[in-house]
Amino acid sequence: MIYTCYEMVRDCRAGLPEGWIHFISHYVPVCRQTLAHYAPEKAGDAALLDHILLAVRQPESFIFQATEPPEERWFVAQLRQFIVAALAAPAAEIPLDLETLTAALAPLTMTEKQATWFETMRYPPALAGPMLRVSPETVERVRHRAAELIRGKVDSWRRTLLAENGPALGREAAAGGGGADCLPTKAFLDVVDGRTTWRGREMMDRHLASCWHCVDHFCRILEVVHLLRGSQPLSEAESQPYRELLGVAARKRTGWKRMIGGA
Repeated sequence: MIYTCYEMVRDCRAGLPEGWIHFISHYVPVCRQTLAHYAPEKAGDAALLDHILLAVRQPESFIFQATEPPEERWFVAQLRQFIVAALAAPAAEIPLDLETLTAALAPLTMTEKQATWFETMRYPPALAGPMLRVSPETVERVRHRAAELIRGKVDSWRRTLLAENGPALGREAAAGGGGADCLPTKAFLDVVDGRTTWRGREMMDRHLASCWHCVDHFCRILEVVHLLRGSQPLSEAESQPYRELLGVAARKRTGWKRMIGGA
C-alpha cells in the first residue's frame, strides 16, 4: 500500500508516529540537500539541521497546516521555504531590488527571466539548464545578456550581484505577490507534468512577464523536482537519531517479524 504525502501530513498533524517516521525517512534527505545548496559552509552542521527539524516539529509550524490534500512537490516547496527562511543571510554589499531588476530585464522572455532568476538561487548553468529544459550554454548566454542589462541600470555592479542579492530578492518576490492574478502551484505542476494547454501556457507567459512572485514560485517548483529526483530515503539506522531527536516512537514489529528478524 502506498503511503501518500497527504496521509503523512494528516498523521503528523495528529501527532501519530507513522507520519513522523515517514517524514524523517523521506524528507530529512531533502533538508540536507537544501542546506548543502543554500548554506554550503554549514552543510555539515548537525546542530543547525536539528534546530530546523525541531522547529518543523512545533505545532505552530506552517509545514503541516495544509487545508487541502497536499501534493508531494507542494509540500517539499513549503519545506524548502521554511529552511531557507531559517538561514540568516548577510545583506549584500551592493543592494539590488526587484524594481530595478524589473526595469533592467524587461526585454527578456519568461524562460530567460527564469534562467536569470535561477542565478539568484545559486544554481550554475549546468544545473539550471536541465531544470528549464534548455542547454547550459543557452543559460550562460542569457545570464551574460541579463548582467549587461542590469549593469546599465545600477550605479555599482559586479558579476556576482544577482547571487549576492539572492536571499533578499527571494524574500521580496515571495512577499510581493499572491494576488488574484497570481497562479496557484497546480498551474506550475501542470506545466511540469505536461498537462497544461497552449492557451494556459500563453496566459502564464504573459503573467510571468511582469510578476517576479510567480517567476520565483515556478522556479521553486522546478527546483523541488530536481531535489526529489536526487533524494534517497534514509535507512532505519540512519533515521534513528532523528526519531530520538523528535521524540518519535519506533515502529512496533509484529510477532512474525520478530520471529524471523524482519524490520
